[in-house]
Amino acid sequence: MNIIKKLRDLWYKNIVWRRYNIGKRFHCGRGVFLWARDEITIGDDFYIGKYSIIETNCRIGNGVILANHVGIVGRYDHNYQQVGTAVRLASSIRDKEYDWKGRGEMTVIGDDVWIGFGAIIMSGVNISDGTIIAAGSVVTHDTEPYSIYAGVPAKKIRDRFDCEEDLQRHIKQLKK
Repeated sequence: MNIIKKLRDLWYKNIVWRRYNIGKRFHCGRGVFLWARDEITIGDDFYIGKYSIIETNCRIGNGVILANHVGIVGRYDHNYQQVGTAVRLASSIRDKEYDWKGRGEMTVIGDDVWIGFGAIIMSGVNISDGTIIAAGSVVTHDTEPYSIYAGVPAKKIRDRFDCEEDLQRHIKQLKK
């Protein structure tokens, strides 16, 4: 990795996003945006691709890849049930006095996860260890570990490994 990318990563990790907990060997592509009302925690060996967004409370494990244009976003960012107020003018999660749905919701992404190009993860979802989310998918529910999900809404399409023996060898080697 060239020196400019390394300096950019350090700038974002230690200056721009210093209020968040970001682990070792962090890399972000151009145009990445992070914001959370309360918490973003990111493990070691994390890669977030160009123009991706995390805009909700989120805990991310180790060895995670977010491809380009991935969104991890809140499902209740605006009080769309605020009577007599257009959605555009309704209270939002960014307001200090916001007291509607979504407050305190946490999105959790386990270790060894790959989220494909253009996927969207809704807030409050738990992406289990070893899961792969196919490009363009929209994840609205929790996933099973070491599975592949695709579609809108995302559904399990298969196990990540073809046999239990390969899965167990993979897990054992990751722990080394």
